[in-house]
Amino acid sequence: MFSLFYGLWKYLFSKTEFHVLILGIDKAGKTTLLEKLKSVYLKLEGLPPDRIVPTVGLNIGRIEVSNTKFVFWDLGGQPGLRSIWEKYYEEAHAVIFVIDAACPSRFEDSKSALEKVLRHEDLQGAPLLILANKLDLSEALSAEQLAQYLDLKKLDERVYMFEAASAFDGMGIKEGVRVVRGGNGEKQENRDFENSCRYNWS
Repeated sequence: MFSLFYGLWKYLFSKTEFHVLILGIDKAGKTTLLEKLKSVYLKLEGLPPDRIVPTVGLNIGRIEVSNTKFVFWDLGGQPGLRSIWEKYYEEAHAVIFVIDAACPSRFEDSKSALEKVLRHEDLQGAPLLILANKLDLSEALSAEQLAQYLDLKKLDERVYMFEAASAFDGMGIKEGVRVVRGGNGEKQENRDFENSCRYNWS
């Protein structure tokens, strides 16, 4: 897994908590991701998927990984709720943007929401993890196909990573957390990112 987050360790040494926003449009699987994080790292039984309802407002999850404290803020993704996202940008150290890879009809909405997030000045220095979710479903596009649709080369000036995952069965969750917490202070070259799209989906 490539390390893409310059300045991250500076944040970790100067702050007791590392704040991570979980964003994405409604029904992308953000709350399911949060529940899976609790299950994996806290050894707590998360809510079963059939009991998870759309978030109205904010869900909070706290975990600790290798002496790093994370606070995850899961924000509602319905159109009428996205305006509150920016209230949390200033305190965020990183962003996980979740996209439902099994729902092509909503890719354009996800892309538009992602672009709006990236344009906000308070997030200009924040590392970004784009999570292609629901890869456990047969109808899901491959992570590479979704990356091509989103035209991620336009993010060349941003510190970012694209990860295939399933919040339902946990695939890619630990890898995503490693991306968020790891960093060597250097941005990966775009050509290396293209190679990671081809070979680092497991």
